[in-house]
Amino acid sequence: MREARHPQRTSRARLTAAALTVLALTATATACGDSGSSGGSDSEGSGKGTITFWDNNGGPQRTPVWKTIIQKFEKKYPDIKVEYVPIPSTSVQQKYDTAVAGGGLPDVGLVGTAYLADLTAQNALEPLDSRIKGSSIDGQLLKGFVETVRQSGNSDKLYAVPTSGNMGTLWYRTDLFKAANLQPPTTWDAFYTAAETLTNKAKDEFGFTIRGGAGSIAQALEVIYAQSGIDTFWKNDKTTVNDPKNVAALDKLAALYNTATPKADLNNDYVKMVAEFDNGSIGMLQHNLGSYQDHVKSLGLDKVAGVPLPPAKPGAARTIVSEPVDGIGLFKSSKNKAAAWKFIEFATSHEMNTYWNEQAGQVPANTLAVDDDWIQEAPATRDAFKAMDDPNTKIIQLPYYLPEWNSLSKATSEPDFQKVLLKKMTSKEFLDKLADQLNTAQSEWRQRQKG
Repeated sequence: MREARHPQRTSRARLTAAALTVLALTATATACGDSGSSGGSDSEGSGKGTITFWDNNGGPQRTPVWKTIIQKFEKKYPDIKVEYVPIPSTSVQQKYDTAVAGGGLPDVGLVGTAYLADLTAQNALEPLDSRIKGSSIDGQLLKGFVETVRQSGNSDKLYAVPTSGNMGTLWYRTDLFKAANLQPPTTWDAFYTAAETLTNKAKDEFGFTIRGGAGSIAQALEVIYAQSGIDTFWKNDKTTVNDPKNVAALDKLAALYNTATPKADLNNDYVKMVAEFDNGSIGMLQHNLGSYQDHVKSLGLDKVAGVPLPPAKPGAARTIVSEPVDGIGLFKSSKNKAAAWKFIEFATSHEMNTYWNEQAGQVPANTLAVDDDWIQEAPATRDAFKAMDDPNTKIIQLPYYLPEWNSLSKATSEPDFQKVLLKKMTSKEFLDKLADQLNTAQSEWRQRQKG
């Protein structure tokens, strides 16, 4: 993620911007009263006509699903037409940034929490709390996703209505667990017992496969925070990543490498890790819900199951490192916010939200979906859904908003994590180094926000 832009302005420009802001706020207040949700004014638009919608991951899988949703929306609201624009996920942030700087933003668009702070820092999005209040989706949004979106926007306001997300899962071979008379890995004690019990190097059997190659850091942090129970990533703008409890958790995880895991795991990325689990004799794999279909295709429904990462202690609140959440945002530049909000409300309704997520294999943000047949037939997704909606669950958001996060979590940290697995670097040395880099990046980011 790139640094949010804060162009220098002259005094006259600042005064002009301030005056325009006052006029806009006055117009909105006059049109909407306290609710901020009624239409018909110049700022809200007529609630009819054409609106533009950007899909942040357009392609052959998702585009047909959105076109179906749009078709149903236009049938319900024949006076509104939706212009659909599919944008590849690899270029969407740049596309938004370019439009913020030069104009041409859509009325409404899908935004991910990985770059939400970039947009809110540029004052591009409308806060949606007052629109949600009293709407048809009020009280229906998954608590964990809502909290993730709030944290990602660096505000107590909600700048996008969550649509879908994912969650770290412990996949395990039910047939191997049954044969060894093991309990499912719903506690960390059960996890480590199973990792040891299911390992027989002479037969090329292992209790666990660890991701040591590309993409390893976020997965490792999921385990570390879940196991330590530390429920915040920052404390007074200092990261908790090197807290002694996290160091101890990483010690235990890293000790599994080449003891209860294959030696080849050192360089395994997602594809190789999943292939090892699906085609070998490995008892457990940590990954999100996105690999479910791969497991079922290779192993069959009767040989694989998934559970959320356990809480630090049995009965304690679960700590979840949230993966990026998608949501729909309403852009301040829209001339037809009334129609745009109707589309957001429709797309995040129970019927449309569960339809989209069933096709995409994601966790829906609308809580009414929990009773739907496809959720009940996918226990891992159902359990993830319930964990994210549990008010006791603690949600940790990784600092995707930091411009340095991508390089810190990949080019810098992945080689160091491999050194930890090889016992060439201690867990404390690794996490202390990462903490120093994160603290510096956070301090610099704060300074930019003030500027």
